[in-house]
Amino acid sequence: MKVLIVDDEPLARARLQRLLADYPDYNHAAQASNGNEALQQVKLQAPDIVFLDVDMPAMSGLEVATQLNKLPVPPAIIFVTAHPEHALDALQLSAAGYLVKPVTEQNLANTIEQLGRLTRAHVHKQRPAMISYQLAGVTRSVALAEVCYVMAEDKYTRLIFTNGEALLDQSLKQLEQDYPTQLLRIHRKILINKSRLVALKKAGDGSHVVALSDCSCLLPVSRRAYKTVKDHL
Repeated sequence: MKVLIVDDEPLARARLQRLLADYPDYNHAAQASNGNEALQQVKLQAPDIVFLDVDMPAMSGLEVATQLNKLPVPPAIIFVTAHPEHALDALQLSAAGYLVKPVTEQNLANTIEQLGRLTRAHVHKQRPAMISYQLAGVTRSVALAEVCYVMAEDKYTRLIFTNGEALLDQSLKQLEQDYPTQLLRIHRKILINKSRLVALKKAGDGSHVVALSDCSCLLPVSRRAYKTVKDHL
């Protein structure tokens, strides 16, 4: 599971990340030092769980949680604070857990056990499918619903989505296996988003092409894929 640690104290962030290292399913952790940065990281990383400090300048953890709860599929929130009196506020914001500083191994273990119901399968079932890519050394994610098509180019795979494009490390075969219900192979070098398919047309040379919503180009369809594509219309 993707984890985001939000705390304005660097030592507190480092301690929590060190404790999480004992839990392989929870140690993929990003960090944020304030509320605004936290909201930005949630947008970029789409974490499953946010460990959120309550007492931060400018924007408190409670204010951040209020914003996160407005998301279509909000992350699970674990409040972390030195002030136990915030527990009632945490409950009102539907927090998945509550840790009092300094966080101990046992308290974290108890919280992780409580999170056991939030399994990886449950999270991915509810969360919209995402594809991750690297841009300038930063991992970003795009919702699969925003993807138009994916095309193999030399050693790379080019991802074309509504507001841009990116290069992926995954092969078309890997993507086809990872997203079998969302992506459709129309050519040995092209996968399209099934939900974007709007028309199958015959080109002047007798070949066939498809038109996709929010995509100005027409993409070639191989003879082998023709019947499959036609069946999806």
